[in-house]
Amino acid sequence: MKISARNIFEGTVSALALGPVSAEAEITTAGGSRLVATITQASATSLGLAVGKPVVALVKASSVMIMTEGSGVRLSARNCLAGTITKLTLGPVSAEVGVELADGNIVSASITREAANELGLAVGAPATAVIKASSVIIGVPV
Repeated sequence: MKISARNIFEGTVSALALGPVSAEAEITTAGGSRLVATITQASATSLGLAVGKPVVALVKASSVMIMTEGSGVRLSARNCLAGTITKLTLGPVSAEVGVELADGNIVSASITREAANELGLAVGAPATAVIKASSVIIGVPV
């Protein structure tokens, strides 16, 4: 499979809550990172989701926000992945940021250059990749 999503997390479903309209799936990677996805109940059923099932979680870089100085902050976004900035490419309008998590996964974000400057982003600095659960797409191997 070739796909334009920059963030591809392979893992297994570690928790699943099915409702009448939507479902919430927690995906745990081999390295221990956890992502929560909210999808429709119909999608969860058609994908055959169940605890222990191998899945792929996809997140577009443009759906990832970067947060610094986040201690003591509570967000409604379900996925707050702390790590270290290992890549920072500044363009005239946009910036590409890579945040390496403790398990070695790298989360890529595409943000504005202005935001990167205002946050004072630098390689080696701590940062948190913030992803809304509704921005996580789940795929299953066929």
